[in-house]
Amino acid sequence: MVRITMRFKEDAAVLSLSGKFLAGSDGPYLRQKVKDLMDAGTKKVVLDFADVPYIDSTGLGFLAGARVTAVNAGARIVLANPNRHVRKILDDVKLTQFFTIAPSEAAAMTLLNQPAPALEGAPELPKGESKGKRRTGAAPEA
Repeated sequence: MVRITMRFKEDAAVLSLSGKFLAGSDGPYLRQKVKDLMDAGTKKVVLDFADVPYIDSTGLGFLAGARVTAVNAGARIVLANPNRHVRKILDDVKLTQFFTIAPSEAAAMTLLNQPAPALEGAPELPKGESKGKRRTGAAPEA
């Protein structure tokens, strides 16, 4: 089971995860934590994976759900400190492209403190409707 410790650093919520991220109640519990943060107005979240040696489909589902929740709330999430195994799993299932990943919590904070466009532009998760990508022939309003 994964454990979660939450603290605030500057204006970002830092969720430090520890333990194996396996099937069970971990995913829904952590998804709710992220939703609660978004509902409270948090716009910057660091998910620190420094103490997560393993992740399975439950963890991947949480990450995908957390990203959707954050994007829908106008917030940003950065994954910090993923080990080689976690990074390989993300790469294998083609999820890496949907996340901003930092090698450390400090690097994650630096990324979050940059203007928003530096983190935007990640493709949408599969099965999502594309937003703002349609082109119309209409001229911009004056």
